[in-house]
Amino acid sequence: MINVIICDDNEKDRNNIKKMVKNFMDKNKKECTVYAYPDYNKAFYEKADSKLPFKIYLLDIETPTRSGIDVARDIRRKDIDSVIIFLTAHEELGNVVLKNDLMFLSFINKFDDCENRLNISLEKALDLLNTKNTIRFTDRNISYTINIKDILYITKDSFERKTIIKTDYAEFKVNLSLASIVKMLDDRFVQTHRACYINSDRKVKIDRGSRTITFDNGEIIDLLSDKYKKGVM
Repeated sequence: MINVIICDDNEKDRNNIKKMVKNFMDKNKKECTVYAYPDYNKAFYEKADSKLPFKIYLLDIETPTRSGIDVARDIRRKDIDSVIIFLTAHEELGNVVLKNDLMFLSFINKFDDCENRLNISLEKALDLLNTKNTIRFTDRNISYTINIKDILYITKDSFERKTIIKTDYAEFKVNLSLASIVKMLDDRFVQTHRACYINSDRKVKIDRGSRTITFDNGEIIDLLSDKYKKGVM
């Protein structure tokens, strides 16, 4: 799931950018959620601080309250993985951006071939995100990209005949087999049940009596069988 976070104080520009992003993602069959804000307000920062994976920021450099350059600096203090793209009507601010070590992807003038340049930047952003520690697959014409560290466990829903990938932020039900998903994982995943693999980096407690597993976000599952208990311990 790609998460695009937009901030632009001009409503018309903000809606146009949102539309461009959605058109690009639909064309490339990428699952995407777009969050748009009129300013660098509390809601913006709550979203920026959230555990959402694969964030692409489209930041306006000048808003009534804050500079997008300062906001990018705030983001980079906590997050070096997300992609930052600057959008502005002030071409002359490009040199100011370059002087700051913000690890940004591109600087786009909203009035100079904006849509084409944004599409190119989004394509590069997807390439960057795809090189990180992720699993990637396509199910029913939808492309999924999931950060491995965000996965708590993967299990099989025998009733719906789907594989469930449980993360901090969502539960993905896909038609791929459990075995095919497991092949994409690394050795941090261990089998706890005939139909369950957990991320061993995320477990904090194993209760052999109740046969439960507790994860670092507080979630508890009861998918621990005698056959695999020793390996998990």
